[in-house]
Amino acid sequence: MTTTAFAARPVTSRQLAGTGTLLRFALRRDRAMIPVWVAVNALMVLSMPRTLDGLYGSAAERAGLMRQMETNSSLRAMVGPVFGDSLGALTAWRVGVYAAGLAAVMSLLVVVRHTRDEEESGRQELVASGTVGRRAPLTAALLAAAVANGVLAVLVVAGLAGQGVAGAVAFGLGVAGVGMVFATAAAVVAQLTESARPARGLTAGVLGAAFVLRAAGDSARDDGSSVLTWLSPLGWQTNLRAFAGERWWVLLLLAGAAVAQGVVAYGLAGRRDLGMSFLPARPGPAHGRLGTAGALAWRLQRGGVLGWSAGFLLAGVVYGGMTEGAADLVGDNEQARAVIERMGGQAGQAGLTDAFVSAMVGMLGLVAALYVVASVLRLGGEETSGRAEPVLAGSVGRLRWAAGHLVIAFGGAVLLMLLAGLGFAAGYGRDVGTVLGACLVQVPAVWVIGGVAVLLHGVLPRGAVAAWGVAGAVLLLGWVGPALDVPRGVLELSPFGHLPRLPGGGMSWPPVLVLTLIAGVLVGVGLGALRRRDVVG
Repeated sequence: MTTTAFAARPVTSRQLAGTGTLLRFALRRDRAMIPVWVAVNALMVLSMPRTLDGLYGSAAERAGLMRQMETNSSLRAMVGPVFGDSLGALTAWRVGVYAAGLAAVMSLLVVVRHTRDEEESGRQELVASGTVGRRAPLTAALLAAAVANGVLAVLVVAGLAGQGVAGAVAFGLGVAGVGMVFATAAAVVAQLTESARPARGLTAGVLGAAFVLRAAGDSARDDGSSVLTWLSPLGWQTNLRAFAGERWWVLLLLAGAAVAQGVVAYGLAGRRDLGMSFLPARPGPAHGRLGTAGALAWRLQRGGVLGWSAGFLLAGVVYGGMTEGAADLVGDNEQARAVIERMGGQAGQAGLTDAFVSAMVGMLGLVAALYVVASVLRLGGEETSGRAEPVLAGSVGRLRWAAGHLVIAFGGAVLLMLLAGLGFAAGYGRDVGTVLGACLVQVPAVWVIGGVAVLLHGVLPRGAVAAWGVAGAVLLLGWVGPALDVPRGVLELSPFGHLPRLPGGGMSWPPVLVLTLIAGVLVGVGLGALRRRDVVG
């Protein structure tokens, strides 16, 4: 089949036939994934006013924070400028960029899952043989993303209404608006690419570029007025100025971008055949070089590994650059000092700077857990797409096939933390060996989360997506738990709660070795189950 050039025609009701049924099916398939993403995002936002009230309870402390932000360009690059000293304005400052970013990731995953993923697996061809309109799958995917973002917005508005109804509405709509901008961006990219993997990768790359543009702009200017900031949808979210004299017209930018991209996606969807794309995959070399299962796994996952590696290296540089100013930002605020100590160790023993380094390294470890889950679950994608069966039909056994992907997943986690350490040391300017050790000690906990993903894939392949829930819960505990002064016993439900706090604290090998052993047992049980069960089709 070749791409067919259809004349541009308006969307008709016939082309949308079956949208309701497909939407219900999409929401049913995502009944675990969407609630987890929405819950993690909403809890992160709604926990922040109480946290900030404990850290900066007086007007003088909040005014001091604003003065610090005017001169701390590194922190502005990470979280954006602050426009007001109320708890609502500080909440929008502290989590606005990250809440919008999480909504964007959730949205692009939902849209690609129900468009290009469905075509690649062959399910969309079966659906299209019934009374389903040409643009119904795309519409259902976008509506599923809209439902997810709508629920998130409602939760945020309801939870922040006590800080000011207008600000809560602006913040909730801004977060949901950014989510829909990237949902429609993913819809466009899904028409251009031939498979789901590059669709997700390219859209994630656009999100990464948006973050970099906003970070560069906010680092240069403390009022959000940089041209670079205005080139990024994440910058639009900060310039909405929720709880600080809302700029309602910024919502028109988000709505306009989402509508414009949606129109493009609908136009492209009507100009190609099912399963085809406008950017077909390049043919491979005449003489193949994929002689092993490991080489095939690397070919399939190398784009993701390189993208994550670049991100961790950059994050390490940025965090390292923030380290020198950490003590000045905290100042005499005992509550802020206490939070950093709970995250990174006792400042009295190792100094506030070491505690800050430990806290930031721990955050990078939590994010690395998301990588290892995504990489392990690639095994499930190979099974459901039908690509695993031809490989396993030859002389490659299941364990050998899985081992290729698991080496990338678990070895990639080591690479990410190593690059994060190098970037951190480069930004900090000293203590290379100490920072590298602090980063690498996070690896066993990351491996435990990866082991859970392997176990779920082997024992319950259709429910392996629950590994995202585990990773999300661990991320939430590590990020929000210390700020809310959650009891130590609850924090230790996460494998990261048992790691030694480096640098500054003493190295303790028993928990590191125990976590490594647990990860090995989880992987072994998961592979044993994979070896006995049927291949999922």
